[in-house]
Amino acid sequence: MSRPTPARRAAFETLRRVFEEDAWADRALRAAAGRLGLEGRERAQAQALAYGAVQRRGTSDHFVTMLAGRAVDRIDAPLLAALRLGLFELLFATGAADHAAVDQAVALAKGRGGHRHGSGLVNAVLRRAIRERDELLAGLGDAAPGAAAVAHSVPLWLAELWWEELGPEGARSMLAAINDPPELALRANGFARDRDAALEALAAAGVEAEAADPSRPPAPAGSIVVTGGERGRVEELISAGLVVPQSRASALVAEVLAPEPGERVLDLCAGPGIKAGQIAAALGGEGAGLVAVEHDPGRAAELREMLGRLGAGAATVIEGDATAPPPPGPFDAVLVDPPCSGLGTLASRPDARWRRRPADVESMAATAARILERAIEAAGPGGRIVYSTCTISRRENEAVAATAGAGVRDLGAEPRLAPLSAAGDSRFLQTRNDRDGTDGFFVAALEP
Repeated sequence: MSRPTPARRAAFETLRRVFEEDAWADRALRAAAGRLGLEGRERAQAQALAYGAVQRRGTSDHFVTMLAGRAVDRIDAPLLAALRLGLFELLFATGAADHAAVDQAVALAKGRGGHRHGSGLVNAVLRRAIRERDELLAGLGDAAPGAAAVAHSVPLWLAELWWEELGPEGARSMLAAINDPPELALRANGFARDRDAALEALAAAGVEAEAADPSRPPAPAGSIVVTGGERGRVEELISAGLVVPQSRASALVAEVLAPEPGERVLDLCAGPGIKAGQIAAALGGEGAGLVAVEHDPGRAAELREMLGRLGAGAATVIEGDATAPPPPGPFDAVLVDPPCSGLGTLASRPDARWRRRPADVESMAATAARILERAIEAAGPGGRIVYSTCTISRRENEAVAATAGAGVRDLGAEPRLAPLSAAGDSRFLQTRNDRDGTDGFFVAALEP
């Protein structure tokens, strides 16, 4: 039995921290990769294994119960983490030989001399999975929400929600898409470089990238899609403030808001500052017309740091509650990007599907409605408001926007935006992971 590779050790540690300590997957991976000194391809492999195994927990646990003959809550946590990682490699990943995946999972289960007896269970289950792999995978189906929840590894309530709102075909398509690797998109920092200059900088760093394809909306003006190269080189350019990691759907939001130089713009719930930086660049003058509000102190600190790094040091950051009376207005434009269930970002946030509950949708919709009321106060007559979430849930989206007591601009009537129209109400936009290849964002344009 060989020693576990550093990449697998990092993935194993990430799995354990996510499901035993309720850690965020990205932070747990960052800590494990840093401790083990992973860079380049090793770090990329660790991320692919960790994120994939976290996403596929539902399907893997279904198979563990079948193959081990016991419920997962009766299996020791280290053994269960080794099983989840091993089954992901054997059933859903590519590149590793079967014997290597089993050998490494058994080694991880044994740890530093512990769980030697339990590692036999890991060995037996994974070897049986190899023998029965075709039958196991063929037995997965998605004809109904319950089966689809297992096959696509999501909580049952989410499969039922999308079944109702998107229809069976749309739900199956979305559920499949959230397990695909997400697109890596960037936005050129308008304070430092335009898109052409950013593309040149990426090419010089050995990163393959291209401008967002206008024939595949959304394609905001500064958006760049990375198609190859090491992620570490991309992160160097991000740290230097030349580009910002931002999905095409996210960049669309500020483009619909359309801030212009000389305007006063309010960004509510602004942390960590991705859209705030985009707004500040459009305003020019180091973002002097931007007022950004963030309630959480940590995210407010991230917001200040990001705006400063991007060249928007003149923007005003207020640490405050977006449901409280807004800063003195009126503002020409207001962005409302409230906390939401995040169901449109499940491909890029592997643990998010396991954190959310049906009650979250209702409570977050209620909070969003209160924040939107404050935005209407801040904008005043003649102002414009964009309400946006990164979720696919009509209760948080169409229901909030349509009952806000403000006029609705028909975004779906604009030819370039029509392909993104929300099925529930074509006046609004709803990007989708399956159809558009980017995160699922809802966008509404309102006028007090």
